[in-house]
Amino acid sequence: MTAQLIDGNALAQQVRGEVAHRVQALKARGVEPHLVVILVGEDPASQVYVKHKVNDSSQTGLKATLERYPADMAEADLLARIRALNADAGVHGILVQLPLPRHLDETAVLEAIDLKKDVDGFHAENVGRLSQCREAFIPCTPHGVMKMLETAGVQVQGAEAVVIGRSNIVGKPMATLLTNAGATVTVCHSKTKDLAFHTRRADILVAAIGKPRFVTGDMIKPGATVIDVGINRLQDGPDAGKLCGDVDFESAKEVAGAITPVPGGVGPMTITMLLENTVISAERAASDRKLAAGK
Repeated sequence: MTAQLIDGNALAQQVRGEVAHRVQALKARGVEPHLVVILVGEDPASQVYVKHKVNDSSQTGLKATLERYPADMAEADLLARIRALNADAGVHGILVQLPLPRHLDETAVLEAIDLKKDVDGFHAENVGRLSQCREAFIPCTPHGVMKMLETAGVQVQGAEAVVIGRSNIVGKPMATLLTNAGATVTVCHSKTKDLAFHTRRADILVAAIGKPRFVTGDMIKPGATVIDVGINRLQDGPDAGKLCGDVDFESAKEVAGAITPVPGGVGPMTITMLLENTVISAERAASDRKLAAGK
């Protein structure tokens, strides 16, 4: 068996085309969707990520502004800047790039972002609303995974799903979304006993642990859908310097029914869903403005 590839690049292009149409429709109504990305410090990986976020936004016609601040920025100054952006009706999405310098309280910073502009979906209230199936911004990577499952025609309702990893950014919201969609979900992590016992039961297996090629073909149920969220750069061996996921792709593809590659799988969808969340925020703001004008 050779698994069907779930092409994240192709789906991302399709969704970005839809986002571009929605951006133009908003502009025709006098609303320019605007994302502000805040980068504190000079973390090399963060600089690459924010560059992609701004460039990809611009390609859809969405306005994106990158604000850079020194690593020693005072927390009070950062919170004040977030409050100003919250109050700016011309800003629809606020993203603070993580990780932050160690002297800054990440929780306090994320909680300072207006719930309606929290396009990363990290605010505690958005997390709570998501767990209750209420309107909320969905964290971008899990949101992208659900879109991939839908497009690939994967039956989520009634499926056994296993998520490896319990991070606030991917693992926990991923489990919540799968539960909301009707799957029976098991969350595995570093303390899980006999991990392979759980993974071999999974109709849908999501790997998000940050360990290169950790999940091998013998850990996968034949015909399962395998979603590889990990992205790792190999440090040694014949493939040193190459990117790979948390799944050993070569062995997994011979067992799985469908699988995402790395690169070109989940990664392109993460930024794409950030753009969609920003457009959703702008659409909601436009509707609120219309309602207010009608009163």
